[in-house]
Amino acid sequence: MKRSLAAALIVAAASFAVVGARSTVSSASPAANATCQLNGQVKHVVYLQFDNTHYRRDRSNVPSDLEQMPHLLDFMKSNGTLFTNDHTVLISHTANGILSSLTGLYPDRNGMTVGNSYGFFGNDGATRFSSSFKYWTDPVDATFDPKPNMVTLGGKNTPAPWVPFTRAGCDVGGVGTANIELENTATNASGDMTKVFGTGSPEWNEAVATPQLAQTDFVGIAIHCGNATNSKCAGNAGARDDALPDEPGGYTGFKALFGTKYVDPAITGGKPCVNSTAGTPVTDPLGNCGFPGFDGMFAQNTLGYVAAMQENGVPVTYGYLSDIHDCHVPNPTTDSYVSTAQGPGESCAKQQLAAYDAAFNTFFTDLNAHGINKSNTLFVITVDEGDHFAGGTGVAQPDGTLAYAHTNCSTLTACPGNQIGEVNANLPPLMPAGTPGFAVHSDDAPTVYVAGNPARTDTAVRKMERDLGAMMLPDPYVSNGAPSPITVALADSIGMRLLHMVNADPARTPTFTLFGNPDIFFTAGSNPSCGGNPCVAPGFAWNHGDIQEEIGNTWAGIVGPGIATRGVDAKTWTDHTNLRPTIMALTGLKDDYVTDGRVLYEAMSSRTALAATASGMQLAQLYEKINAPFGRFVQDTLAASTKALQSTDEAKYAATESSLVSLQKRRDYVAGKIKTALWRAAFLRKPLRPTLVKKWIASGTKLLADAAALKTSA
Repeated sequence: MKRSLAAALIVAAASFAVVGARSTVSSASPAANATCQLNGQVKHVVYLQFDNTHYRRDRSNVPSDLEQMPHLLDFMKSNGTLFTNDHTVLISHTANGILSSLTGLYPDRNGMTVGNSYGFFGNDGATRFSSSFKYWTDPVDATFDPKPNMVTLGGKNTPAPWVPFTRAGCDVGGVGTANIELENTATNASGDMTKVFGTGSPEWNEAVATPQLAQTDFVGIAIHCGNATNSKCAGNAGARDDALPDEPGGYTGFKALFGTKYVDPAITGGKPCVNSTAGTPVTDPLGNCGFPGFDGMFAQNTLGYVAAMQENGVPVTYGYLSDIHDCHVPNPTTDSYVSTAQGPGESCAKQQLAAYDAAFNTFFTDLNAHGINKSNTLFVITVDEGDHFAGGTGVAQPDGTLAYAHTNCSTLTACPGNQIGEVNANLPPLMPAGTPGFAVHSDDAPTVYVAGNPARTDTAVRKMERDLGAMMLPDPYVSNGAPSPITVALADSIGMRLLHMVNADPARTPTFTLFGNPDIFFTAGSNPSCGGNPCVAPGFAWNHGDIQEEIGNTWAGIVGPGIATRGVDAKTWTDHTNLRPTIMALTGLKDDYVTDGRVLYEAMSSRTALAATASGMQLAQLYEKINAPFGRFVQDTLAASTKALQSTDEAKYAATESSLVSLQKRRDYVAGKIKTALWRAAFLRKPLRPTLVKKWIASGTKLLADAAALKTSA
């Protein structure tokens, strides 16, 4: 669902100069800087992340999303490198994709193993659910699971992505990007309004009296301030403490501006409104200046805010752009948006894409007029996840658009050929009698939480896995509604550990995960309202979270100082976690932790490091094959896991699971060594030792072979 719902052989240290590996000293409190201290050439960072926007075509006769935004596509291709073999994490959702990109950490280290909401076994024994979208320091649940929502190893709060920048004196702007601004107006004891502004404050009182206005004033937009004398927080009465109690190295004395009520005047010279790229004030659906809502983060609004920040003293910005596959219509009555799925080539989607393209044209032109361009600005532009279109073939219209049937379909063998909408299936009534009670995180890749949190070997759990593995349901988009398997893959706690889906908070690890038919959206509640179980509802049609290539394969464009102009790079295998260390390297900063990703040397304009470190690059690429969720090793072990969980031979199941445990331990050891060595080489200038490189390559290659053999024999 969208966010509104729910390397190298021994070389001289100079070989790594291309990535500007200047160390940043951690500081418990900010020491004054005169200005923002980034790498010599990089003066600005513009990070933009789309929701559900594709490089590849969803239908061969309809240009892709990026093809319909030529000003953006040409900017990335003509000025830098556009990686089109990028991959998301699992589960592949908006929250997971954004947060893995921001932190450089896989979900087992950043907390978001399931999104955009997740289930957890509460301390009262009940299965409960929580939103993934919360401010960075919020808990899962103050009563039933007080661990951090953004949780890392040891149950600590995941390090925040703005910290290296603010410690270097740079203000960091957040524009709708997951969890780095306030996400709600809760006024309870652990609510954001209480923690940030305090009970009884004017802001808190506004949230109590008029929560919709408080959403506009305080949610979705923020500036995390650095220690420079010209910071937007300096002397600003609206600044509040930027509290990060678990931050490595300490983080005290820093301030932030939370919400448009304080951010807008700070970046407009005191004016109450920020203008969009179209030159009109950014407002909510009721016309109040400020945050328009997450569905309202259209390109013209997000880019308007990013430009205003960049041109007015906020040199680092993170922006989120709402998806264009849903038609978003403002509803003043509810001060929100009504969103309806659009098919490829449908009129509203085409109009939105044209508007996005116009916004990017204005954005790049305006920034350049203010001296903010590829010569001094690092642009990183990517997407949170890919999506599968659940729908038929659009009917050509005289105006060149395609039309789809936006009606419920309860007889799945008789849906129109241009039907749009995911197949809704409520699982409990479809299961055999005697199945224990269970809940799921609704998805086309549902995570299953069996009541009482039984062991993975529990007899009833094993039967559920086999029953789901054998289930068939009609699919109107396959053979005119013929029954199709619902299961593509299965993973229990052992398989999920290989996928980086076992949470640092044990209560949040599901009993097992079903990666399903991407046309189907699975629930475990009341039957769907479209006339049957299953049936098609047209409101949603873009499924993600799953393991299909069209979902997991995404794109990332990088432009700026140190980046080569190589156009489209479809060869380099990369994933979301590589963006963070690449940004850190190019800006001359570093995180206080070892990332799961590695620096994308393939994008660099200088080949000095690459030419000298061929074995290191081989090691980096091998690392991704054995550790990335969509890498070869993980996908082969998932195939073996699926066979084991579907099997009626419990001895075979036990043997395969034992082999998976062994492979996981070996993988974690080798991957841990490699990623630490690559990080130290990039950020601490510690050359790799040839004997270790050779050893790790041999171990990783053997892991790949053993996983492939288990896939075949399981």
